[in-house]
Amino acid sequence: MLIIRTFFTLAAALLSFQIAKAQLHRVDYACVAFFVAGCLVAYLFYLVSRLKQIPLRTILGGFTGMVVGLFIANLLLRGAPFVDLFDNPRTNFTLYLLVYSLLAYVALEVGLKKGDEFDLIRALVSKKKEDQEKIVDTSVIIDGRIADVCETGFIEGTLIIPQFVLHELQSIADSPDSLKRTRGRRGLDILKRIQNQAKVKIVITDEDFPRVKEVDAKLVALAKKREAKILTNDFNLNKVADLQGVEVLNLNQLAEALKPLVLPGESMDVLISREGKEPDQGVAYLDDGTMVVIDHGRERVGETAKVIVTSVLQTTAGRMIFARCKNGG
Repeated sequence: MLIIRTFFTLAAALLSFQIAKAQLHRVDYACVAFFVAGCLVAYLFYLVSRLKQIPLRTILGGFTGMVVGLFIANLLLRGAPFVDLFDNPRTNFTLYLLVYSLLAYVALEVGLKKGDEFDLIRALVSKKKEDQEKIVDTSVIIDGRIADVCETGFIEGTLIIPQFVLHELQSIADSPDSLKRTRGRRGLDILKRIQNQAKVKIVITDEDFPRVKEVDAKLVALAKKREAKILTNDFNLNKVADLQGVEVLNLNQLAEALKPLVLPGESMDVLISREGKEPDQGVAYLDDGTMVVIDHGRERVGETAKVIVTSVLQTTAGRMIFARCKNGG
């Protein structure tokens, strides 16, 4: 393959040399054409070798940018009065070559960068509002509750699983740490379970942003481009997405909202499982994991006691209930 590419590069360079020599009647110009053609063809082969790794929208963006740059350079040189001020043909030729190359390169770079953010096909096709897409984060998959929520039918539309999320999940499943490995494999099992459900549609997309390194930033960029929501449990991702105007569905917030409302003065039966941090305190947990701190409950550890709620505190970690034993001890 290398021999074939070298042959075509030399052939294109020699052809350019002959054409430039015949048209310009100057050997030095023909040598410049030989060198430029060889470099362009070699760079073209390099781009072709990377086509499988570059998204189509990036290629289209770069090509469009280069064409626009050449068009602007042509308009600039045709209408610029300073081009005819140089008496030396070599200077004029160098100026033409410099302006065309510079504008084409700048426009190509801009097109490549903006091509990651622009999808021509998706811009031309309007998305149905009833088919709202939701991009799933790794934390939600590993958490596992998403499968139960999907079974209830409360989540509608399409769940988008990016390839870079699958790669992150796979790396966690292959981790040498046994705890991470277990969580990663559980996440893969959860994905398989969701795929087998008929109530939601799963789409695995290879859309990526090669110039963006972090997975959270990729998720936000993908959500902005597809006008989708992000389904996550990650508090930091939630904040970053909110700052950039991306709507987020947080399962932790949903679970917190669905917890039974407990008011001061209500009584309940709880199992005091351990001692609290303060003297005479006992700690119990409700079925949903809510912590109940009980005054005078230390001597009742291991017993089921009837307690009366005194106050409810909402924290960033969740809801905490303070209570006292109904009989005072």
